[in-house]
Amino acid sequence: MTQKTGITRLLEIAGERRGLLIVSGLLSSVSAVGMLVPYVSVYFILKELLTHAADPALADGEYMIRWGIFALVGLVGSLLATYAGVMASHIAAFRILYGLRVKLSSHIGKLPLGWLNGTSTGAVKKTLEQNVEKVETFVAHQLPDLVHVAVTTVLMIVVMFTLNVWLAIACIVPIALGFGVQMMLLSGSITKETVRRYYDSLERMNASAVQYVRGMPAVKVFGQTVYSFRKFYADMIQYRDYCVKYTDQFQHGFLIFKVILGSFAAFVLPVGVFLLSRDPDSVAFASVLLFFLVMAPGISAPMFKIMFLTSTLKDINEGVERIDRILAERPVPEPKQTKKPELYEICFDNVSFSYSTESAGGEALSDVSFTARQGEVTALVGPSGAGKSTAANLVPRFWDVKEGAIRIGGVDVRDMGTTDLMNTVAFVFQETFLFYDTVYNNIAVGRPDAEPEEVYAAAKAAQCHEFIQQLPKGYDTLIGEGGVYLSGGEEQRVSVARAILKNAPVLVLDEATAFADPENEYEMQRALKVLMKGKTVIVIAHRLSTIRDAEQIVVLDDGRVAERGRHEELLDSGGLYAKMWRAYTDTDKWQIGKVKEETMNHEHAAQHYGG
Repeated sequence: MTQKTGITRLLEIAGERRGLLIVSGLLSSVSAVGMLVPYVSVYFILKELLTHAADPALADGEYMIRWGIFALVGLVGSLLATYAGVMASHIAAFRILYGLRVKLSSHIGKLPLGWLNGTSTGAVKKTLEQNVEKVETFVAHQLPDLVHVAVTTVLMIVVMFTLNVWLAIACIVPIALGFGVQMMLLSGSITKETVRRYYDSLERMNASAVQYVRGMPAVKVFGQTVYSFRKFYADMIQYRDYCVKYTDQFQHGFLIFKVILGSFAAFVLPVGVFLLSRDPDSVAFASVLLFFLVMAPGISAPMFKIMFLTSTLKDINEGVERIDRILAERPVPEPKQTKKPELYEICFDNVSFSYSTESAGGEALSDVSFTARQGEVTALVGPSGAGKSTAANLVPRFWDVKEGAIRIGGVDVRDMGTTDLMNTVAFVFQETFLFYDTVYNNIAVGRPDAEPEEVYAAAKAAQCHEFIQQLPKGYDTLIGEGGVYLSGGEEQRVSVARAILKNAPVLVLDEATAFADPENEYEMQRALKVLMKGKTVIVIAHRLSTIRDAEQIVVLDDGRVAERGRHEELLDSGGLYAKMWRAYTDTDKWQIGKVKEETMNHEHAAQHYGG
């Protein structure tokens, strides 16, 4: 089945609230009819006056007053119908807006992290905000306007042809010319490509802006400005250039369109004068001609609405394509029949993985096999880039393995439903992320249905209860914008509290005490020992002293398992772990100090500095 695109796809999205949109369309049609009543009233009043032009006193005053009342009633009824129709379309629009954002957010949450790493935050943010907002704009405002314009135009053309065919044709000519100009502007691959490149440059600028703001400390430290931060500056210049090009491409057509629609009288008057010259005494035709001259501006108003509608449809269509592009991304596949493990040991069985899908080269993990036994701590160590974090991230299926399998209790993680897998594995990242929310809610993310006493107990176990009580509103204190900012160690302890509250049988720790100060590290280690009791624990270790007591240490090097064993066994073997341990213990002897002046060779120093 062919995927719908453009306005068809947009109407498909809008059709999710079809009932409200039908009501809005009907009310817009009623409004259009009501707006024409004053024009019809003017026609009959003019006709009555012209019929008695020789003696206006003979004109039927009650008749004209009655048509004046009709005009007022029609105008008021039109305004009321417009208000009710816009309310209905706005209710539908905001419900669609909510549903679409939830759908996009839910879909993004199911995508592999590889997609998020390969997509800029600014581009995703723009799609969720601006592109979705344009769908709301179309449904709330432009769809009712489209119905209103269509009904108004059809009724006016019918009325004009009923009154006089030649004058009606004279009015249709500028309408046809105006639409012809619009079609020339909007059709063609060049226009579509220009719009696409405009949005691409806007996305790049948004992404660079996010990066620029996030990197502000480095920007300030190195004395950079927006001009010297080349990526952001170049993206802004590129966006400016495309905006200018975009404007230049459409300005002449827009001016021609505007002039044509403002010149109805220039088309109607010559035809009307010619026809009137053939029968100068025709009062009926004179009233018709006056009616057309009065009605002409009423034709141009809906035409201008159509012009603005068609110009924004290009933007909306591009936005819909970008929304569908995200929805078209394949999420992590769910098993047809989910399986739940009875035990929780983790087995890496000949696991190979590469972040690149283009070739088999550059594998992050290659033929990795080991078993993390239940109730024991398995530490992953190795040089930077050895694949420690990659191996840990594969357990909760942040990515899927390319070859081999990862099993929990004998069940392949790919055969477990996402909800079951996430309930099985708790993950404490080294780089902690806290939401702009209260401290309480940030901890309760671990288990939203937990009782308050359980949240407080988890905070106490993670050694963060004390500093939370010292915050302005305690557990109800907002974190981030509009609230307080926590230190790295405090944020880390809140994330540990989440994991304690979740109480999952499998625990993955990415150096959970990395940001703890010496005073609290011992207490956090005690809390972690309570947390790890009876669980399958995988620890990504950077400080080797923290994993000396681990039941199993897996040494990774260049994506492969180099060694495996306990601390003393690996030291005795004299391999990579022994070298890492010696390097680690030697750092305890290293100090930042002042070089003694008597040990310096002044001649060598002078030569070194070019003196």
